[in-house]
Amino acid sequence: MKRNEELSKLTTVKEWDFLVIGGGASGLGSALDAVSRGFKTLLLESHDFAKATSSRSTKLVHGGVRYLAQGDIGLVKEALKERGLLAKNAAHVVKNQSFIIPNYTWWGGIYYKIGLSIYDFLAGKLSLGKTKYISKSKTVEKLPTIEQKNLASGVVYQDGQFDDARLAVNLTQTIIEKGGTAVNYVKVINLIKNSSNKVIGVIAEDQFTKQQFEIHAKVVINATGVFTNDILNMNNPKHGKFVVPSQGIHLVLDKSFLKSDDAIMIPKTSDGRVLFVVPWHDRALVGTTDTLLESESFEPRALEEEIKFVLNTARQYLAKKPTREDVKSVFAGLRPLAAPKDGSKSTKEVSRSHKVVTSDTGLVSIIGGKWTTYRKMAEDTIDEAMKVHHLGTTTSKTEHLSIHGNVKPETVDRSNHLYVYGSDIPEIKKLQQSNPEFSEKIHPDHPFTVAEAIWAIRQEMAETIEDILARRVRLLFLDARAAIDSAHKIASIIAKENGHSEEWANEQEREFIELAKGYLLTPYSPRSI
Repeated sequence: MKRNEELSKLTTVKEWDFLVIGGGASGLGSALDAVSRGFKTLLLESHDFAKATSSRSTKLVHGGVRYLAQGDIGLVKEALKERGLLAKNAAHVVKNQSFIIPNYTWWGGIYYKIGLSIYDFLAGKLSLGKTKYISKSKTVEKLPTIEQKNLASGVVYQDGQFDDARLAVNLTQTIIEKGGTAVNYVKVINLIKNSSNKVIGVIAEDQFTKQQFEIHAKVVINATGVFTNDILNMNNPKHGKFVVPSQGIHLVLDKSFLKSDDAIMIPKTSDGRVLFVVPWHDRALVGTTDTLLESESFEPRALEEEIKFVLNTARQYLAKKPTREDVKSVFAGLRPLAAPKDGSKSTKEVSRSHKVVTSDTGLVSIIGGKWTTYRKMAEDTIDEAMKVHHLGTTTSKTEHLSIHGNVKPETVDRSNHLYVYGSDIPEIKKLQQSNPEFSEKIHPDHPFTVAEAIWAIRQEMAETIEDILARRVRLLFLDARAAIDSAHKIASIIAKENGHSEEWANEQEREFIELAKGYLLTPYSPRSI
């Protein structure tokens, strides 16, 4: 994954079969589906891969217990199948996670045991394990930090957990290995149409050099998530609103608030939604909310009422009560929901399933969906595009396609933080051994090493401090203060590797620190490391 090599193909290829706009879950999935069917495929991302929604999820690969409660059996069944496939195709980043529902009424245990047994049944052969009812004492044993007052019992069920941004990087690597092209920081600024008003390509701009490219393609796929309307506006300014953004926020706490390898699922909060407390990279991730917003942004910010809601709800269920001062990082993400026809504001009325929409101009847009079903969304998108554009009948090859980094599940050592690199681990260890500086930690309180930053620059198309600290190693999401403290070191490493000036490094550092402060709930004061 070398950006200059990928970029050079924009001027050497006369026409692509598929041009995919958007480097999040749906875009990467669509590009991989197209290239694995043998199509000449290009993916363009205006920022970094998974910069927006796709790096800000609750890190769950799940059928959606909430959708089961709403009676959306079709969506749950599809998602459970995809959960099972992803656990096989990317075993290094996906793991089987136990969730416990703590029950504070005598009937809660029976109710959730029955409901989740249906969940298991719907998963069929791809089930991750059977749901079990456990006593109050067993619940406390498994969740030592759970609030014990009025606790009656627990229900344990299995679901999936993953690292979203790492999976996005692996999908990009797979696209390139299969002969496709993917490049970050190239923004589509206009669509090219022929005399019949059909879309035949795009005008794109390199966000670093401002060089523009005229790129032709048989099919253009709009897979831009919450930014779908922007591309539809280029296509037809009168198109109406297809996507509404719904914000979800997450607070990251120290592991002492969970002290368990099991996650907590709170099925009904004060506003009727689900809340999770999930172990993730030796931290406790608490979320999420569901707030419809008027406009989309690449750096959404948690609203004060959302922060209070998550903290207050967590305090009701945790014996150790979290405060604002305990929050290591807060991040917000926007879900791209298919807009409700009646214009209602409730996210409960908005479809969580995906839709493929083809415009009169031939532009194909994928709308809605979620990480778990990204592969099926991509398959449906490419199927529809092939039908509309008469590109034959080749079927999707991704159902059992191994993703870069994949290893046998039993070989994954999750006690070593490098596990998310899967089959690349030996290469990173080699880097660590090649230079004493490379084996140093990026930050003394965290396991990530300089070798991982070097690997991200040389092998994973990381161009900025944020690319490395937010999405290649997850430090910004795990500990925003530590990320700020590490900015200078990372700026120097990138500058040295890529031949940038000291001014570039200083400007990068300033930009990153400004951005990272938005992940803090209390004021930042510098400290030397």
